[in-house]
Amino acid sequence: MNAQQKIRELSEKITEHNIRYYVHDRPIVSDSEYDSMLRELQRLELENPELVLDTSPTQRVGAQPLSEFSSIEHRIPLLSLANAMDEDELVAFDAQVRKFLDTSEDIEYVAEPKLDGLAVELVYENGSFAYGSTRGDGVTGEDITHNLRTIKGIPLELLNKESAPQILEVRGEVFISLSDFKSMNSYRLEMGEATFANPRNSAAGSLRQLDPKITAQRPLRIYCYAPGYVSDDIFTSQKEFIDALPGWGLPVNSHTELGKGSDFLIDYYRRAEDLRARIDYDIDGVVFKVNSYSQQADLGSRSRSPRWAIAGKLKAQQSTTRVLDIVASIGRTGAVTPVARLEPVEVGGVVVSNATLHNQDEIDRKDIRVGDYVLIQRAGDVIPEVVQAIRERRPDDTQRYQLPTSCPSCGTRLYREEGEAVLRCDSYTCPAQISGRIKHFVSKQCMDIDGFGDKLVEQLVSLSIVRNPSDIYRISHKDLADLDRMGDKSAQNIIDAIDRSRSTTFSRLIHSLGIRNVGEKVSKILEREFRSSIEDLMSASAEQLTEIDEIGPTIAQSLADYFSDPDSRSLVESLYGSGLEVKMVTSKESEISGKVFAFTGTLVSCSRNEAAKRVELVGGIVSKTLTKSTDFLVAGSKTGSKLDRARGNGTKILSEDDFLNIIRRAES
Repeated sequence: MNAQQKIRELSEKITEHNIRYYVHDRPIVSDSEYDSMLRELQRLELENPELVLDTSPTQRVGAQPLSEFSSIEHRIPLLSLANAMDEDELVAFDAQVRKFLDTSEDIEYVAEPKLDGLAVELVYENGSFAYGSTRGDGVTGEDITHNLRTIKGIPLELLNKESAPQILEVRGEVFISLSDFKSMNSYRLEMGEATFANPRNSAAGSLRQLDPKITAQRPLRIYCYAPGYVSDDIFTSQKEFIDALPGWGLPVNSHTELGKGSDFLIDYYRRAEDLRARIDYDIDGVVFKVNSYSQQADLGSRSRSPRWAIAGKLKAQQSTTRVLDIVASIGRTGAVTPVARLEPVEVGGVVVSNATLHNQDEIDRKDIRVGDYVLIQRAGDVIPEVVQAIRERRPDDTQRYQLPTSCPSCGTRLYREEGEAVLRCDSYTCPAQISGRIKHFVSKQCMDIDGFGDKLVEQLVSLSIVRNPSDIYRISHKDLADLDRMGDKSAQNIIDAIDRSRSTTFSRLIHSLGIRNVGEKVSKILEREFRSSIEDLMSASAEQLTEIDEIGPTIAQSLADYFSDPDSRSLVESLYGSGLEVKMVTSKESEISGKVFAFTGTLVSCSRNEAAKRVELVGGIVSKTLTKSTDFLVAGSKTGSKLDRARGNGTKILSEDDFLNIIRRAES
């Protein structure tokens, strides 16, 4: 096979895997296999630049930064939707539709979640992505073609394009999932960068970057939901159009449903509240559309909204409360985060008493003060955040808040690095940092030492029993039993948990060290590259580290700085000297290599995290969430809603015994 054929084949394969992942939510290759194919394609294209295809997956980021966005006029205006605030207004909407159509028969509607993202329009010409734009004012939008090309869920060339209209305009919503948003903000915190306020704003801001390379770094997704201009008159209904899109490689929302009459509208609207709590993205309502295009044409539009569609708004996940205090919290890396202590209030079904204020710049921008009444919001697992102060209710005696100049834990003068928004304490012996490092080390994502809670950590640090993570492996039964409210049995349970943690993976150990800018994902990359050799990693220079895919100069420098520090090297040597057994993740093929596992309920033989370790050691993947890409759901006792969802998805369900048998076979 010559280079041209190989390039075309790899391009087609990678495109197919993108569609399997983003459209069908059912990947058939692991991340490492995908990355390997992409690297091979990049190599071939570098050697043969004349053979690079415009639709190649590598060409998603190739444009130079823009000085400004140009305008694009929509062929068909993108109208806003009228809102229904409750069930009565949905019933009234249905009555108006039937009255306008002069019929007593039930109307057929398409229902779908209303995503809280940014509306865009994609234009395909002869099956290729030509350009795309924002909604703008509905008549004219901004040309964001280069940024849309970076979104892997948007095919640069349609599948089965021979069946597609010559001109196909597709409207969709670009968004960031809650789990991706959480991971992105966690990474930015580790990097000392300002966090994003919410998924909607970060998605919108990402699409309006003048440099597409910045957009490409953001985990943007899209669901398509409506046609714009279509050159061939091949569709008769909304559902018919939606059903056709996946065949061309365009993602649609799997919760789209077809039904009749006002009873269907009310039923879907009620179910949407439960759906909102289960899905991994923000929705602020549901959209109902008359299904028949001929009926849509008969109904027509008002000046700003169609008569054939309506948005059923869900209850806002915002609440008002009062700021009782603002405190400076010191993290394990020395980063200072201001936290608002609030009068407890329920937001989105959860009682909230603390909310992050991010940094001094954010406090100044929003002008948040002690005593203020504030609007706070929470969506899914996103950390509660202060949206704004309610100035009209501000007491007269409030004052602007300023973070302290000295560390509240150790008194060290705080500093702010150039280009950073975060204040830091650089004292390695700061008690707050020590406690933070220990809490991180014992956490479930790291060494997973069960029973080692925050209060125990603070006790052990205050008594100087533990000053660094290696001290944990020298704790005696007596050290624990002598503590307040600690009996012999509880002490022994913790000692047993410490002993179990001595067997771990290289990636977990690296993650547990709390190296600045190095999280779970980077740790797994390092495990893959260094084959669990700590000596090779410690001796690697920043220049050598930047040669690794996905390791940028900032992360590389953090690693080099950490391992060049004598205290850090001493800690690593002490950990290895404490009897740690660091196992290398196997690369051998097994029946579960690359398979995705999720867990529900309580396991008898081990904890979930211990089970996760065993899966990872034999090449499997562990996911905290259940999706259509999950291969196995391990069900213990007292299972939750995951079990029903797994049955609905067709996911294979394993008992604990079934799971252990599979793992034992893979380990042998």
